[in-house]
Amino acid sequence: MQVTICPERAIMEHVTSKWGVLVLQALFDGASWRFSDLRRELEVVSEKMLTQTLRTLERDGFVHREVHPVIPPHVEYTLTPLGKGAADHLVALFSWIAANQPEVTQAQERYDGS
Repeated sequence: MQVTICPERAIMEHVTSKWGVLVLQALFDGASWRFSDLRRELEVVSEKMLTQTLRTLERDGFVHREVHPVIPPHVEYTLTPLGKGAADHLVALFSWIAANQPEVTQAQERYDGS
């Protein structure tokens, strides 16, 4: 028996995956990024994982991939309006986490000490 995941849950998994979050955050400024620049920015992501993440986000309509017909191939990635909307929410969450990090750390220390 195959379990069906609702579409919203699958989209949530794509956006909030380890690399999905980082790609959306990197592309948030609105600039276009080449694959190699994104890989350098994200440092520890493998080429394979970055490729898979970009393809998934492109398929979902969050990322636009533009191929320039030159030699060697020149590919750039940007956020679509849909991707910008998702990234807006992620950046707001990042800001909230940064603002509340000391309180969370204190709660963790209290918990670990008990």
